[in-house]
Amino acid sequence: MSSSEVPSVSSETRSVRLGTRGSPLARWQSEWVAARLAEHHPGLRVDLIEIKTHGDRDRNSPLAAIGGTGLFTKEIQRALLDKTVDLAVHSLKDLPTQGPAELTLGAVPLRESVFDALISPVYRELDALPPGAKVGTSSLRRKAFLKNLRPDLNVVDVRGNVETRLNHALEGRLDAVILAEAGLHRLGLHQHITERLGPPRFLPAVGQGALGIECRKDDEQVRALLQCLDDSSTHRSVLAERKLLAELEGGCLIPLGAWAQCAGGTVSLSAAVLDPEGTARVDAIGIPTADPIVLGKQVAQRLIEQGAERLLRRSKA
Repeated sequence: MSSSEVPSVSSETRSVRLGTRGSPLARWQSEWVAARLAEHHPGLRVDLIEIKTHGDRDRNSPLAAIGGTGLFTKEIQRALLDKTVDLAVHSLKDLPTQGPAELTLGAVPLRESVFDALISPVYRELDALPPGAKVGTSSLRRKAFLKNLRPDLNVVDVRGNVETRLNHALEGRLDAVILAEAGLHRLGLHQHITERLGPPRFLPAVGQGALGIECRKDDEQVRALLQCLDDSSTHRSVLAERKLLAELEGGCLIPLGAWAQCAGGTVSLSAAVLDPEGTARVDAIGIPTADPIVLGKQVAQRLIEQGAERLLRRSKA
């Protein structure tokens, strides 16, 4: 069956096809969304369609070396455009801010923890790691924050799914690894966390801890189905963070940390940009406002005024 012949969701079939990556974390996230949809819409069948992305096929090369932005999303977005799937679940921190005009974020569920997590069975805490200790991460942001705080550490690239990266520390091949606390919680691996790394020293990635459920803009039926999963405060918070990232013309692989929070209809946002080696850092805090887009632009401008563009150019060199 060609993509043009694939039927879309209808009230008669009461089924939708959900595109997902194949990693344990991606499957967990997609199965969670499928279960919530079935819970809110009795009789709805949600079929999971596994899609391999570029980032999944090459698990050894550094992320920046194999294309950067969209490594974990392009093939899934193509399936949405081809109508081979009706919706897709992304870790929102992996979803580029500039995507196909035909697609939209249909829902952003309640956010999990935004914190990063250190796993170091022997040394336990970042400040207790000895000079030269080997710390693994695949994230340019985490690497920059680490080197800013501890320039004496040996930060090394480590790829693979959550379990693979975690085992580098648990089995003693590295002194520590840094992973997202949200992913460890979702997989039931949070007992291995030895220290939480969070603001203001360690700012999360844009969208960290949040899921983004993407669908076609013109698919009103699927958009209506997804409304039950949308958390307004989380959605507004990540809009501010993603607007900041877009204004800085950065993909998900730049050394930028940002954290927005929404309370009582007002959104606040703090952010930091570093150079790749962590030798320089600029911070900015916005004036809380009800408009997340205005806030994202405001904080981006404050960072630019302090020289953020010069630091970001180093990450693209």
